[in-house]
Amino acid sequence: MENRGVLIGSIIFVFASFILMMVMLVYETYKGRTERDRLVSRSEQRAEPRIIEPVALRDFSMYRTMAGNEGREMVEIPEGPFTMGYEQGDPDEAPAHPVYLKAYFVDLKEVTQSEYERFVNMTKREAPQVPVFEEDIAHLTDPDFPVVGIGWNDAFAYCRWAGKRLPTEAEWEKAARGEGRRLYPWGNEFSDTVSNIDGDGDGARYLSPVGSYEGGRSPYGVYDMVGNVAEWVADTYDPSYYHRAPFLNPPGPDSTEFKVIRGGTWRDSKLNARVTKRFSAKMWRTDATIGFRCARTVEDGDQPL
Repeated sequence: MENRGVLIGSIIFVFASFILMMVMLVYETYKGRTERDRLVSRSEQRAEPRIIEPVALRDFSMYRTMAGNEGREMVEIPEGPFTMGYEQGDPDEAPAHPVYLKAYFVDLKEVTQSEYERFVNMTKREAPQVPVFEEDIAHLTDPDFPVVGIGWNDAFAYCRWAGKRLPTEAEWEKAARGEGRRLYPWGNEFSDTVSNIDGDGDGARYLSPVGSYEGGRSPYGVYDMVGNVAEWVADTYDPSYYHRAPFLNPPGPDSTEFKVIRGGTWRDSKLNARVTKRFSAKMWRTDATIGFRCARTVEDGDQPL
């Protein structure tokens, strides 16, 4: 009888151990699936750009707007003086000097992929190509992203087709800076949440849709003057031009093989994000960080929106 009791106890023990093992196996499987789902969910959340809105929006309704020939919204930059350049920046940003500009219009937003595609289709021009990009090119080609892979001649041709022109370097800086001496479109203190530059604070790893950052608008309401893409302007580049630039409507120096690019990009740090920073490149250069916007001289009979 004693041996029979030991046998029954052993059977019960083995059976209970088996049940316990099955319960633990089911629990670990459930735990693993839960952890996998959590990680997948986090990965999907990172893939979606996080557009950061400011606490309070500014009112830009005092500035006149109009639609260009191709239907894109422009804002009028009023006639008057502003300070161009920065004494504490790079040598080619100095000296800071007064400039007086006649009134002009500038595109509220950078030219997008879809808008440039319309131009390509209507003119039979070659579509833009990005020669070097280490990741999936789809990160750059959303229709609402700024167009990239654009040389200076391409930007010039689009603006002319639209009845506009490229902004001069002085016009670009005033549209970004206003009449004061601010270093960024929103003020003198850098913020990584109101423009698409390098880093995680802006919620975008690559490009972002144009006009995504309300808090980063310039004093005239212009979007993306810092970050997203840098922009071609009309001027050729001369590092010493500020020493002899005229006070009224400076046109830029005589022609050279380099053109001016303005505005930090989604790959740049805050060191390259100030509105006075000057870049240059040969006019045929194309890459994943250069786009453009257009400008237009104010004319009699312009109808505001």
